[in-house]
Amino acid sequence: MALTSKLQKIRMILSDVDGCLTDGSLVFDEQGNEIKAFHARDGLGITIWKRKGGLIGFVTRRCTSVVKKRAEELKIQELCQGVENKVALLANICAKYGLSSDEVAYVGDDLVDFDIMKAVGVSACPADSVPEIIEIADYVCQTNGGKGVVRELIEQILKARGEWNNFGF
Repeated sequence: MALTSKLQKIRMILSDVDGCLTDGSLVFDEQGNEIKAFHARDGLGITIWKRKGGLIGFVTRRCTSVVKKRAEELKIQELCQGVENKVALLANICAKYGLSSDEVAYVGDDLVDFDIMKAVGVSACPADSVPEIIEIADYVCQTNGGKGVVRELIEQILKARGEWNNFGF
């Protein structure tokens, strides 16, 4: 099936955090608090996606308060931290929202994302992902992790539907 047809079916986007929504750096301050940099373009893209009726979720193996804060700011529908089995989580999320896996896109960048990327309707990755992930991705973003990858995927989905317009800002 052509990528455009696959993109048109997407109702929910799930994204890994480190290496996708951030550049993958793990930075700690003197008190041991983790610091992450999120790109504003992803935030606006997520806002547009939600205005168009899309669902969004962050899926990560790590647990940090900074990711929780960003998810709260963006009113993310699903924040899943400490996830060891992303494929099992996918099944639970699909059941919760009445979705088929073909209606879910996943953004991943490293080997822990391999299985879930094979299980969704559209898999995407940053340009600087590991080679094994680039090889299986349906869509390889032009941008690197932390530089607007989720926004780029959202644009591709909405353009495939003819909905990348009329933002209401």
